[in-house]
Amino acid sequence: MIQPTNQRGFTLLELLVVIAIVGILVAVVFVALDPAQRFQQARDAIRQNDVQEILSAVKRYQVDHAGDDLAAVAALTAGNIYMVVDGAMALGCDDQNASCDTAVTGDSHCVDLSLLVDQYLDDVPISPLGSVPWDDGSADGERGTGYTLERDANGTIRVRACESGDAAEISAAL
Repeated sequence: MIQPTNQRGFTLLELLVVIAIVGILVAVVFVALDPAQRFQQARDAIRQNDVQEILSAVKRYQVDHAGDDLAAVAALTAGNIYMVVDGAMALGCDDQNASCDTAVTGDSHCVDLSLLVDQYLDDVPISPLGSVPWDDGSADGERGTGYTLERDANGTIRVRACESGDAAEISAAL
């Protein structure tokens, strides 16, 4: 006759304790990684890349055209801040100021960079949260990009992102 060996398994209580410990560890790791902050940092990285892309396109245009700026950029008044737009706009660029940390200085202060598309840009970049809505609620097809452009008296061009999640300001200048 064969004697049964004493095989031992896990009790229900032991399994529940292990599951509880694993659950607590997962919760601690999830909180430590803070996915919301990681998403903010990812959007800021996209904004920084877009700012650099816009600035690079404006400067490459200038290099290719013997130092002449794009007509839209050359027409900018030094010291004023302009909203970068994708297409011509008559009025309303300062209507984005509620979502833009950098105040656009006038209603008609738009700079159309759509002429850089195809040769210098794939598309005019749009902020990661989508096109910036107008404060006045208009739905006439006008949209902002979430980026501003400023030209100083020396010809230095600064591009800024309207929004930032984790960074104080996202900008670049050349």
